[in-house]
Amino acid sequence: MHEINMNKVISKILVFIKRQLKKAGFTRVIVGLSGGIDSSVTAALCIKALGKENVLGVMLPYRKSHPDSFEHAKQVAEQLGIKYEVVDISPMVDAYFENYAVDADILRKGNRIARERMCILYDLSAKYKALVAGTGNRSEIMVGYCTQYGDSACAFEPIGHLYKTEVLELAKILNLPDSVINKEPTADLWEDQTDEDEMGITYKELDEILYQMLDLKSEKEEMIKQGFSKQEIEKVEKMIKNSEFKRNMSPVPCK
Repeated sequence: MHEINMNKVISKILVFIKRQLKKAGFTRVIVGLSGGIDSSVTAALCIKALGKENVLGVMLPYRKSHPDSFEHAKQVAEQLGIKYEVVDISPMVDAYFENYAVDADILRKGNRIARERMCILYDLSAKYKALVAGTGNRSEIMVGYCTQYGDSACAFEPIGHLYKTEVLELAKILNLPDSVINKEPTADLWEDQTDEDEMGITYKELDEILYQMLDLKSEKEEMIKQGFSKQEIEKVEKMIKNSEFKRNMSPVPCK
């Protein structure tokens, strides 16, 4: 991975955020706070761009969510000094599965949880006339590690051009709580779920491979000579290919 000037990165993101709101005719944003790195960094950047009075944090716990997720999200909101709301999505999610999908597996349930959270954020977006700020990073966007119309739905992606490891460095510069910086990344969609276990690769390995592929345009043979695993290269290639539909607008027939 290359070295980047994080102060310049921050400056560009702040300009980007201001520009997106001006284009849309909004002055406020809503950020779904999960207690993780990405949403915390996004909230901190939005505050720098717009002022804390124009940023609303929303916590959307499910009854099986890890208690730390809510506590860390609350800690971030309080440290940043923003107003926040809490909406327990358990009744909404459980009603569907108890009445219509009792045999659903954890993946279906996880996707439903992610989409319910986004439904709430967009309803509050209408209530408060505030844009929904996305919290996706480049690593997860490129391999499709997100729920379509769930956590991938937003008005704009302030950190969507940064790899996960770069977002981590940004979190340190922004002085976010150690409890958030040092925790194991998780979407917290089911018990004991972690991002790296689910993807089958660490973020460090993923980012190094993506950087070679996307930024340096390196060929597979060249990457193998550099010491990258052929198996992991092909795994990442497959993840990118299989998730392409998540990064594109819904296709329509040609006239």
